[in-house]
Amino acid sequence: MSISTAARGAFFLAGAALACSLASCKRTEPSNNLPPTDVSVIRVQPQNVNILAEVPGRTVAYRVAQVRPQVSGVLLKRMFEEGTTVTEGQQLYQIDPAPYQEVYDQAQGTLAHDQAAIITARARVDRYRDLAKANAVSRQDYDDALASEREAVADIKTAQAAVNAAAINLNYTKMLSPISGRISRSAVTEGALVTANQATPLATVTQLDPIYVDITQSSADLLPLRRQLQSKNLSANSGVTLPVELTLEDGKSYGLQGKLSFAEVNVDEGTGTTALRAIFPNPDHLLLPGMYVRATLHEGTNENAYLVPQNAVQRNIHADPYVYIVDGKDQVEERLVQLNGNQDNNWVVVKGLNPGDRIITKGLQKVTPGAHVHPTEAALQAHG
Repeated sequence: MSISTAARGAFFLAGAALACSLASCKRTEPSNNLPPTDVSVIRVQPQNVNILAEVPGRTVAYRVAQVRPQVSGVLLKRMFEEGTTVTEGQQLYQIDPAPYQEVYDQAQGTLAHDQAAIITARARVDRYRDLAKANAVSRQDYDDALASEREAVADIKTAQAAVNAAAINLNYTKMLSPISGRISRSAVTEGALVTANQATPLATVTQLDPIYVDITQSSADLLPLRRQLQSKNLSANSGVTLPVELTLEDGKSYGLQGKLSFAEVNVDEGTGTTALRAIFPNPDHLLLPGMYVRATLHEGTNENAYLVPQNAVQRNIHADPYVYIVDGKDQVEERLVQLNGNQDNNWVVVKGLNPGDRIITKGLQKVTPGAHVHPTEAALQAHG
C-alpha cells in the first residue's frame, strides 16, 4: 500500500514540530554552573567555658531573734531607737525590778541565816565527838548532832539555789539583745504589763550581714550537675564552695559574690525540687529578707567546649541538634552536635566539633548539604 503525497507532507510537518519542541526544551534547561551562595561563618576553637545555671531564689535573714520577756512586770523604759542597729548584749527594755529585788534580798537573808546555823551545828558535832568517846554523852546525842550539821549543809545549798534563781530573775528585768542586727519597731510602750514567755514579741532583731539566699532546683537539673561534677573533663569546685552570683529584681547585678553553703538531701515528692542555700556578704544591707532574686551557680569549668551562636544550631525531625560546616572544598556538611547548656547568646557544644571548624551563621536558609558556598568569616563574640 502506498502513502499519498499529502500524507507524507503531514508526517514531515509533525516530525519537524517535535524536533523544534525538543530543541526549545534543551535551550531552556537551567544551568548547573550557578555561582556559590554567600554565607557568613565563624571558626570555632575549644576553650574553657564556665558551666552556669540560673535559678530563682529568695533572700532569708542569717539570724532572727524575737525579743520576749522572761519575767512578768510593768515596762518602765524602752532603751533603743526603732529601726536602728543594736549589738549583742545591749539593753533594750527595763522591767520594774522592785519585786524581784525584794525576792533576791530575802533569799540572801535566808542564806546568811543558814550559814550562821551551820557554825553552831559543826561546833556541836566536834564537841559531842570527844564526849561520846568518853561516854559523857549518849551515842544518840552524837548522832543527832551529826544529822543537824548535815541538815544545815543542805539548807545552805537550798538557800544558795534560791539566791541564784532570784538573781537570774532580777537580771531578766533588764531585757538584752540576744544578737547584733537591725531591730524592728516596738510592740509596746512604757507602762505596759508584759508577761513571761508571752506569745507576742516586744521587738525582733534581724542580722542582715551576711544573708542567705534559698534556691529551688529541680531534681532533673540536679542530676546533670552531679554528673558534671564527677566527669573527668570538668575541673569542678567543691560542693560547699560553688561560687554564686545574684541578679536583683531590677535586673542589675548584685556585685558581690557568694558561695553555695548547703544542699538539701531530700527531694520534695510533690514538686520534684530540692533546696539549696547560698550565703552572701551584705555589708550595705542592700539585700533584705524576702526579696526575689535570680541566682547564677558556677557549677564548674568545661575544659574542652565550643561556643556556637544559638541561631547557627538547628534541629532535625528527631529534634537532634546540628550545624552546617563548610569543609576544605567550601562545600556544606551537616554535623550533629551535643549541647550542654547555654551562655549568653551561645550554645555550649561539648561533642561533634573539631578545632578550626567553620560553622555557617548566616545564609542557612539558602544552603543544603553538599552545596558549594562562598564563606566570609566573622568573629565569634567573646563569652563572659
